[in-house]
Amino acid sequence: MRFVIVGAGRVGIRTARVLRESGHDVVLIEQDEGAAERARTAGFEVIEGDGAIETILDEADLDAADALGALTGDLNDNFVACMIGKEHGCRTVMRIDEDYREEIYRRYASEVDEVIYPERLGAIAAKNALLGGNIRAVADIAQNLQLVEFTITESSPMNGYTLSELELPANAKLMAHGKGESALTIPNPDETLELGDHLVVLADFDTLADVRSIVVGESGRATALGGA
Repeated sequence: MRFVIVGAGRVGIRTARVLRESGHDVVLIEQDEGAAERARTAGFEVIEGDGAIETILDEADLDAADALGALTGDLNDNFVACMIGKEHGCRTVMRIDEDYREEIYRRYASEVDEVIYPERLGAIAAKNALLGGNIRAVADIAQNLQLVEFTITESSPMNGYTLSELELPANAKLMAHGKGESALTIPNPDETLELGDHLVVLADFDTLADVRSIVVGESGRATALGGA
């Protein structure tokens, strides 16, 4: 998948790193020369300029992007960047720093897909917000391993099948299963998967696309946590 991150500060660069470590393409937009240079030194593609200006965002090829994260410390810039991203069909995630501003921005940013508070959420939470859909990264275990939670939907290939019939790739292992809103438990092979069930899988990044296809199928623009 391809992500555009507006803001290469502490929040933006950390989010970009966890996305890149999962195998995604990331381009950063940053107007501060020093921050832009640090991001380039870290190996990222960087566009220098104001991410609230459409011509700058156009350089990031928003039409080819799956999501835009407006993660600067400027709420107005974040709002404008998200509105532009939405016009290009991107999933949009907007950073807000002060809780008391949420009501204001909820009112004027109803088209934003998700609002995050970096003070309370780590980079992996920002990554989940950008990914959206029926998959959620639980933890990055190592450089090539990730713990991922999948939600069974009506279109999931495994909907109606038992856990014993779930055949995962060699580099993936089912770790837990939960019925609807119930707590996760050790998987019972005889349990039947139903709408809203949750599966937690430990998988190598290279197999995540296959795991997602098996468990929840292919829907929307997102193809996998670990795939492009």
